Amino acid sequence: QVQLVESGGGLVQPGGSLRLSCAASGFTFNQYNINWYRQAPGKERELVATISVRGNTNYADSMKGRFTIARDNAKKTVYLQMNSLKPEDTAVYYCNALSVPTGKYNYWGQGTQVLVSS
Repeated sequence: QVQLVESGGGLVQPGGSLRLSCAASGFTFNQYNINWYRQAPGKERELVATISVRGNTNYADSMKGRFTIARDNAKKTVYLQMNSLKPEDTAVYYCNALSVPTGKYNYWGQGTQVLVSS
């Protein structure tokens, strides 16, 4: 049974920080690129960050310098450290695993809510 379980979301004040976790099971984690996406109410889902099987990272421009993605293959877990949070970061954040090299397998978690508000 493939599972991606996000955790770490919650309510935080503007300027604060959160660290999201995505725990994987049921597949060969170290053979998958991992992405974080988010979706705010009334908006389309957008890519937040990517980490490859080699540990290379990429970020959307609006997150660059504030967010950091990392993976721990031994723990089969990926993290998203979010700093300097803004109200516009409010969204449901989703973990996505994409197999390499072809992307044949594509798995999603159920999401964790992040609310940035004073």
